[in-house]
This record gives sequence, structure tokens and C-alpha cells, in this order.
Amino acid sequence: MAERDLAKVLSDLTPARLRLGRAGAALPTGAALAFQLDHARARDAVNTALKPDGLADALGRDVIVVRSQAADRKEYLRRPDLGRRLREGDEAMLPTDGCDLAIVIADGLSAAAVHGHAASLALAIIERLGDWRIGPVVAAHQARVAIGDSIGEGMKADLVCVLIGERPGLSSPDSLGAYLTWQPRSGRKDSERNCVSNIRPPHGLSYDDAADTIVRLLKAAQVRQMTGVALKDGEGLIGGSEQ
Repeated sequence: MAERDLAKVLSDLTPARLRLGRAGAALPTGAALAFQLDHARARDAVNTALKPDGLADALGRDVIVVRSQAADRKEYLRRPDLGRRLREGDEAMLPTDGCDLAIVIADGLSAAAVHGHAASLALAIIERLGDWRIGPVVAAHQARVAIGDSIGEGMKADLVCVLIGERPGLSSPDSLGAYLTWQPRSGRKDSERNCVSNIRPPHGLSYDDAADTIVRLLKAAQVRQMTGVALKDGEGLIGGSEQ
């Protein structure tokens, strides 16, 4: 197989940088420029501000906008701990009548992922849980995954699903992750969560496939009353019950 044909086959299989060629001791101009462009997109994804305007219309339901204790993006990046805590006073904005599921949409490290995918994925999840009591969607600025614990606790939710922008890579600046936690409360460990990642059609997981997996895990978590390392998606979970 010719070198050019092999490079084309590999590029169709993976976005990883393979067989880029050489120009003397350096990369060819096209490959170098592509690298710089992807690096700029990743930086933009980290620094872009979350814009929750329009979420309520897209979802057809109320959206509550809250913030973490990080004052701005620079502090958020320097102090991950502040991104895990809800800003003082914002808990009062949350309903306290209880629900089966709270959905939190958080910027994380890629607001671009949220803008591109969060509304479509949230709708796909909600449509599959027609008989569940789902609280108002909460949009969180300058947020890490664990902010969902205090939000879910404040809403008296049985489960929280945090849809959050993942750390951007040079080939994936808009990847969305979903983190599920049973009985959310401050102090939950990462080992007590389930994660579905790389949600970014057409290059990653599709909305339907991601929603199917998330809902399967949510239903299983409701039955078993747990999430995390003890709850694995696989052949044993069908419709949320054990076979």
C-alpha cells in the first residue's frame, strides 16, 4: 500500500496524529498548522464562558442558573476545590420538594461541549424517563463534577446526573461527560459515581447511545440504591434490574 493511501486509511480510523510525514527535520507545514489550530480550539474550549441562555427554550422546562465559589475562570482553573462548592446563597434558589432525578448542566473544562451537546442529551434522557419525577434543570457556572452533590442534596434528589464539559484534547475540544451519583451529598467520592464519557457525535458517542446507557444505569441505581464501582453497565443490567 502506498504511503499516501495508508495515511488516508489511518486518518479514517482515528483522529490521532499518525504518519504525518516530514519536511527535513520538521513536520510538513499542513500538519504543523493543523496542530496549532487544534491547540487553539482546546484553549478556547477551556476559556469560553458558559451561556445558559436558551436552555429553557431548548429543553421546554425551567432552568435554574447557579455558580460555584470560583469568582472567575482564572480562579476556577487555579482552585479546583472552589468549583466543587455551590456559591453561598445559591442553594436557596433550589426547590426542596424532592425528585427522582436532578439534572445539572455544568461548564467544566469545555463550555463548547455544553453548548454543542448538553441540551440534546438532556432531552434524550428525559424522554426515556417519562414516569420519573425530574426536577428543574440546573445550569452551573465555573463548576466541577462534585457541585452536583450539593445541588442534588439541596433538591432532595434520589439521583443526580451531571452533564459536564470534559478536559479538551487536541482532537476533541467538545467532549461531554455524564456523571451519575446515588443519594448525592457533600463529601461523595469519585468512586461512588458512574461516568459515561466522550459524548460528541459524530466523532464520539451518539446522543441515543449515551442516553440508553445513562438511563440503564439510572434505573439500575434506583433498584440497587447505589452508584459507583459496584454498579457496572453490562449484560447483568437490563431495564435496571438484575438477570
